[in-house]
Amino acid sequence: MEVKLGFGTVPKPQYVFVSKESDHCWYMLAEDEKRIPIFERALTGAITGIEVNKKVETRFGVVEKTDLYILADKPYIIRSGSESYFSQSLLLSLDVLISEQLRNPLTIAVSPGESNVVFCKIYDPLTYRSVNVMWDGYKEIDWQALGQKVSLKINRIQNLNQEPIQISANTTASEIHAVLIAQSDTYLAQLNWTPEQGREYLHQRYGKRSRLQLSDTEILDFIDYLKLQLT
Repeated sequence: MEVKLGFGTVPKPQYVFVSKESDHCWYMLAEDEKRIPIFERALTGAITGIEVNKKVETRFGVVEKTDLYILADKPYIIRSGSESYFSQSLLLSLDVLISEQLRNPLTIAVSPGESNVVFCKIYDPLTYRSVNVMWDGYKEIDWQALGQKVSLKINRIQNLNQEPIQISANTTASEIHAVLIAQSDTYLAQLNWTPEQGREYLHQRYGKRSRLQLSDTEILDFIDYLKLQLT
């Protein structure tokens, strides 16, 4: 993004909300809370994070929302109700995408349905191909578990991008594993976990009693879980 010098607006993420209206399906809010309709159907950018089942205080009380973070011409946060068709179709689409696809820019589009329903459809902006999802048996889906799965996948990608492990041709596998163990030590200390808590989680999750017994993939998964608890 280009940084403009001088006076301007406060550099904070722009919230985008989902709502089916006669001529648009999402909008922004002005400082006086007045709705600003967005007539374009699609937003293209890089997904930088997601928060699911986030409790938000509104004039109707506390409700659960899904926030999708996207970096485009500026940072955006697409906010939708956790139980809405938009959020559910978003999670189904993100679950299908592989890590390599999630590292590249994607197009998030609104797709109006019947009544007040709005679906989310994701496209590859280079190939123009959409992500196809299956709605069969959607009523039986554990949406909370799916949301956590998608969140872990996206946050794992961001964490690996932000905190690469510096290795050289002389770095051994044991040294890499030691670095990962040290990273997990940092997060365990921040969470104030006791050794007993750690061993119990490792046993339940991986069937092992020590981090030294974990593979590199398992220790990375464990690190991602600890980071999620911190947020």
